[in-house]
Amino acid sequence: MKKFLLTAVLMFSAALQAQDITGDWFSLLSFPGGQLHINLHITKAEKGYTATMDSPDQGANGIPVTTIDFENNTLVWGIPAGGINYKGTLEGKTIKGTFTQNNYPMDLNFSREKVEAVPPKRPQEPKKPYPYYEEEVSIQNTKAGLTLAGTLTLPKQGGSNYPAVILITGSGAQDRNEEILDHKPFLVLADYLTRQGIAVLRYDDRGTAKSTGKYATATTEDFATDAEAAFNYLKTRKEINAKKIGLAGHSEGGIVAPIVAVKNPDVAFVVLLAGTAIPGDELMMLQNYLIGKANGMPEEELKKLGAINRTAYDLVKQEENTGILKTRLQAAFNKDLKPLLISKGIPEAQASQYIEMQIGDLTTPWYLNFIRYNPYPTLEKVKCSLLAINGSKDVQVAPKANLEAIKRAAAKSGNKKVTTVELEGLNHLFQTSTTGAPTEYGEIEETFAPVALKTVGDWIVQQTK
Repeated sequence: MKKFLLTAVLMFSAALQAQDITGDWFSLLSFPGGQLHINLHITKAEKGYTATMDSPDQGANGIPVTTIDFENNTLVWGIPAGGINYKGTLEGKTIKGTFTQNNYPMDLNFSREKVEAVPPKRPQEPKKPYPYYEEEVSIQNTKAGLTLAGTLTLPKQGGSNYPAVILITGSGAQDRNEEILDHKPFLVLADYLTRQGIAVLRYDDRGTAKSTGKYATATTEDFATDAEAAFNYLKTRKEINAKKIGLAGHSEGGIVAPIVAVKNPDVAFVVLLAGTAIPGDELMMLQNYLIGKANGMPEEELKKLGAINRTAYDLVKQEENTGILKTRLQAAFNKDLKPLLISKGIPEAQASQYIEMQIGDLTTPWYLNFIRYNPYPTLEKVKCSLLAINGSKDVQVAPKANLEAIKRAAAKSGNKKVTTVELEGLNHLFQTSTTGAPTEYGEIEETFAPVALKTVGDWIVQQTK
């Protein structure tokens, strides 16, 4: 009997030791469109535990975990400010559980060993050595007092009289490759065009990667001065035919390109890659609806959110004073958005934090300008050759609404050198897609559909013969 009791005590002691939850835990959160490392650091406190969370891929470390509890081998913790909750069970050296953010649950297991991300397959990404010349360049935007870092690719070193195109990124701070979810669309496009005999200049957005300046306070018009600086730089290169320099803008870059072309009549051609041609508020109304629908949101909810967004965008267009605008947005969101969020089980405190975040975004210089800007009048003034292409499954820039607006602008201005193409089955990044939803971007191996590359390449070659 004594031997049995001793064995039982030893087994119980071992079980208690196995239940030690303190220390460092590592995980890799996989979600539609990508992966993120999530690290958890747990410390024993006088009463219970304290913890911090790291999201190293996002550069966020030491985030305080607001609530944490460990009982009966079950770990529960949360960060209400981020809409984050976790519940898992300790099984030896692993915690198996569910990570939930903004009511979206995802499987997430922690371990004592660091977890390496699995590199996604990107078969189209070109590998060095390239069969063409590549050069790192610096572009001076003297108006803004900044330097843009970029890459110039030439079909052959020492060649001359090359036609050229400048690639202009979409919204959000992006590098010269327009990298998103491990895809590098502009690297793939630049590689394709350079192999067709076209010089390509692409550059990091201001305040991004190796470019100087400040991105956070910049607007679309500011980005147009950057693109204009790139255009003026190319005209100084002896390898480039100064009469055959064009602009190709993706998404917001499709707003920037016409602004530069109208201001500089010597721009030879413009390519709009999912470029916008309708007012910013109309574009966002369509975008919010189409993304929600692609993600399976019920029609009734889409209508409710649409009405809330319509009110917000109207306020942005009506109220010039930012302080007053914030107050009016707060009142509107508290009246209509907060009850909707609470009805979905989101705690009131989190709903209030979400609303504050939305107001902060809506009142940034970029967003205010974007909602108030109408690109259509500028498109009417474009005199050079223009190609506009959209994917039929683009949910960010609705293809039919924008392509039809471009056709109307061309008809009104009398520009007969405008071509519009809707490419079947492609999304906003010009990938072959199923639904077009942004959640698919990272899951798709294709970076830039061959049909889209050929459409752009053939058209530019034709314009620059």
